[in-house]
Amino acid sequence: MENIKMIVTDMDGTFLNSHHEISPEFMGIYNELKRRNILFVPASGRQMMGITKYFGDIENEMAFIAENGGYVKYQNKELFVDQLDQKYIAEIITTIRRIPGATAVLSGKKKAYYETDNQGFIDYISQFYTDNERREDLTLGVDDSIFKIAVYHAQGSEENLYPILKDFEKYDLEVVVSGQYWLDIMNKNINKGNALEILQKSLGISPEQTMAFGDYMNDIEMLKNAKYSYAMKNAHPSVKAAASFEACTNDNFGVLKTIKDYLN
Repeated sequence: MENIKMIVTDMDGTFLNSHHEISPEFMGIYNELKRRNILFVPASGRQMMGITKYFGDIENEMAFIAENGGYVKYQNKELFVDQLDQKYIAEIITTIRRIPGATAVLSGKKKAYYETDNQGFIDYISQFYTDNERREDLTLGVDDSIFKIAVYHAQGSEENLYPILKDFEKYDLEVVVSGQYWLDIMNKNINKGNALEILQKSLGISPEQTMAFGDYMNDIEMLKNAKYSYAMKNAHPSVKAAASFEACTNDNFGVLKTIKDYLN
């Protein structure tokens, strides 16, 4: 394993521990990556502000893949911004309302939007969507560029959401289980893998020079665009099948442990 130029990692369940915390060792390792001219790239289903808040002053040096690939930035310059067509949003929201236990979030460039008045849920999503706002009716649209519709179900997304919402693939949309409780609906070909390819081509970095980490199905395309692909020990079985290697669990900060081993 030589000549790595980019390390890209999912956030929740991968880079962050179960308390959504970064390892205290991160800055020391980051400074060594910077010294070696290796770009560190967080890639998440979170909104951009929900990722960048973790990185403070070094945000301006980094690249970010947000919204499951719908929004890509490098050193504060936008490389790619997607937008979901409003004509799909109303029908999808109406369908979600009919699913017992399901709650929808419209994830936009300015803010995230929801209809629920459940304060517990609002507090929960504020970890990922830091700038958010309640609307009475999401089918009416908002003055914002919407990247995706994120759907939450406390009893599991794979079992309770995907069997119903996969029907929207008929409109050439991506419907992907993005976590144990979350499912995302986006434009076709919007995924972390294509976003990573945009970043690689912009910076002249090849898949052979890329290391990637993930834990859930929305990470699979990203892992396929990196020669050195790692599934976390806590990853979904389909992610382990797609990756070339395995890293320790996120609660053992397996991403940083693997990077440390490489740097040494």
